[in-house]
Amino acid sequence: MPNRFTAVPARPVPALGPRLGPVVSIADAFMAAAYSRPNGLSLRTSWVTPATLYLAASTAFAALVLAVALVVHGGVPSVIGAVVLVLGAVGSAAVVLVGAAQRRASRP
Repeated sequence: MPNRFTAVPARPVPALGPRLGPVVSIADAFMAAAYSRPNGLSLRTSWVTPATLYLAASTAFAALVLAVALVVHGGVPSVIGAVVLVLGAVGSAAVVLVGAAQRRASRP
């Protein structure tokens, strides 16, 4: 049963264009790594739910803050952890960009 966090428009996902192709690929890879792909589909054909959009935005922000803290206060192992966090932040940010582009493209 959809609610305001899981509801998506009943219409098909709008085409996002070739400029966002690499961003969609990054978002798809991130969603696959997070075991969160909707029915194994690409975000080219599936809507990003509001809950996923909010979670990805907060994850990107938190990962960047933690990465900065690790670099400032740690040595080599901390830098490796910071790189992993930055990669997660990039994936999360890609999901946010795709979700925002879907909503922008679906407006009349």
